[in-house]
Amino acid sequence: MSRRCQLTGKKANNSVTISFSHKRNKRLQHVNLQWKRIWWPGGKRFVTLHISTKAIKTLQKKSLDTFAKEAGIDLNKF
Repeated sequence: MSRRCQLTGKKANNSVTISFSHKRNKRLQHVNLQWKRIWWPGGKRFVTLHISTKAIKTLQKKSLDTFAKEAGIDLNKF
């Protein structure tokens, strides 16, 4: 499975590490992804998603149904 948030679609960012001697090394800034088990009231069951911590904070404001609808995700598959 790719390192991508299932709700927001966030993925790794390309960046450069610069040493003291100004050597440049390419690296990736990965998203802080967590496996989260969330209660889905519409389906009356738990859904396990691989989501970013930013999405977890947004889930506290929005419901899972509206968030999944905006992302275009069918929760019945999870």
